Amino acid sequence: MSFHVNRLQNGESFSNMGQFLHYGFEIEGQHSSTERNPDPHRRFSQTWSIIFRLSCVIAVSLDPLFFYVPVINEENKCIELDKKLRTLAPILRTFTDIICIINIALQFYNGYIDETSGKATLITDPRKIARRYLWPYLVIDILVLLPIPQVAILILFREVRGSKALGIRKFLTAVLLFQYVPRIIQIYLSWKDPMRKANRYAKFPIWFKAAFNFSLYIIASHVLGALWYLLSIERETACWHIACQKQPGCVGSSFNCDDHSLVNHTFLTDSCPIKTPNTTDKPFDFGIFHDALESGVVHSKDFPQKFFQCFWWGLRNLSTLGQGLQTSNYVWESCFTILICIFGLLLFSYFIGNLQLYMQLETARSEKKRKKMKQEREKKEEEERMKMEEKLEMEEKKQTIGIWMFKYRLPREMKKQIMQNIIPKLERKKDVCVENLFCYLPEDTSNAVKRYLCLDLLKKVPVLQNMDEQLLQNICDSLKPVYYKERSYIVREGDPIDATFFITDGIAWAYTSSNGEASSSSSHAERLEKGHFFGEELLELGLSKLSRLPLSPRTVKTHGPIEAFALMDEDLKKIINKNWMHIGKEQMEPFAAYVVQAAWRRHRENKNLERSSHGGRYLPSSGTQGN
Repeated sequence: MSFHVNRLQNGESFSNMGQFLHYGFEIEGQHSSTERNPDPHRRFSQTWSIIFRLSCVIAVSLDPLFFYVPVINEENKCIELDKKLRTLAPILRTFTDIICIINIALQFYNGYIDETSGKATLITDPRKIARRYLWPYLVIDILVLLPIPQVAILILFREVRGSKALGIRKFLTAVLLFQYVPRIIQIYLSWKDPMRKANRYAKFPIWFKAAFNFSLYIIASHVLGALWYLLSIERETACWHIACQKQPGCVGSSFNCDDHSLVNHTFLTDSCPIKTPNTTDKPFDFGIFHDALESGVVHSKDFPQKFFQCFWWGLRNLSTLGQGLQTSNYVWESCFTILICIFGLLLFSYFIGNLQLYMQLETARSEKKRKKMKQEREKKEEEERMKMEEKLEMEEKKQTIGIWMFKYRLPREMKKQIMQNIIPKLERKKDVCVENLFCYLPEDTSNAVKRYLCLDLLKKVPVLQNMDEQLLQNICDSLKPVYYKERSYIVREGDPIDATFFITDGIAWAYTSSNGEASSSSSHAERLEKGHFFGEELLELGLSKLSRLPLSPRTVKTHGPIEAFALMDEDLKKIINKNWMHIGKEQMEPFAAYVVQAAWRRHRENKNLERSSHGGRYLPSSGTQGN
């Protein structure tokens, strides 16, 4: 119907074209386009859609103004028109008609989005656009535009005369009611899609949705009150026509106050009395319209007075489903009260049903919001708890590190350097192992701590006592911290010794055994503690021959947790190769012999490689054969 809502069952309005243009669409007769071109009409279409929807609702509220135009002149027993309202009502109606005419023109000018093929397609063919709009939307818009109230009320209502006047007025009233059918359809089609999308996507507050549904009650009460006013006039004129049929010279009167041929109608006061002392003996039963006639609301030209009086009547009886109405035996009056009851029931059911739906949606939304807030609160509490645990863990690690530094009595400056390097890593939530701080320290700081802890211990090893200070420092720098748990084996008897261990904290036992069990010939186990070392066989052999490892003559097992430093055989080889000039005179001869042997072996291998590259055959030397 409207520029925004003109649609097929599977189509979408042109006002939504901007959404489809944003994602790309296919224009009929062209290839699919992936370009995202902006919709130049989108802003105008959205503005116009709002204007048209509001005009549809306003038009329904304006049409009942025509019902208030006729006024009963009780003194002359005739019908006159309220001149101010007669001028104002058509002018207001003209504005809504102009908007509807413009909307009809826009239907033929703009394309629409069709999804019948399974994807959004912009239809721009004028013939398809016209064929889509002609039925039934154009028919509904034309019926809405028909000037039925203007013609029926302002021209025909008081001009009807003769024996068929009652039937003609009934027909005009039916036509007036019929015009509300296309009006309601127009409003439904223009608001259906926006309300559906609003219920699905928009987060309107519940009071706004309740107010929107309650506005239907207000409009319906306004329409029913105005119709009650018009039917009250129609009912009194019906009494006049019936009375005129019994009065000579009165038949054929139109009861138009502007008719100069109007005869004396004073007899109608007795034939159609409004106020009768005996309610059981009435010449004419006005039924539910008696209140309007008795209150004088149909005789007044004060528009606010009769508007609010009629509106109150409509709202009261629509809310109570017409339970307090006392009808006559007039058929159309009974139909009117039935209409009030059914319409009130439908509106009440619609209002309550939507209110319950909105409350359920609001409850679900509130529950969802509550759960979200609860989850956020729990998440926040969990984050705070984790922060607290991390803080406590960091403090605990700081305390452990402090105890470790105090245990080894490190100098103040060395402690400061250690903490300056460890604390940033703790604050960055790095998993710092306090049992092995050396991997987190810079090389200079790590070497300084190792020399402080182990240099004096190295000087106690017999084989290293005559070594140069620089060599001992290099050995200290190559030491690796090792940790063993309680009652664990460091080395077993008969295993190759690949490291020399220097104990810095803890207690271990060294003993010989037979098949893994302590032999009866063993008198005792040697206690190894802080300042002791074992595996010195590697050092003694390493200075002479590095091509083989010694075997352990005893088993070493921890008594409790052990902290130590280990000099690995590979690190020892590297140290000797780089620092052999710093070795003492006692170790020079075997070490020099080892170097000469290694150099000769490499020279012979290079010679064999050269011969093989020239096609020669490998022949071992006589010295090798002699061996």
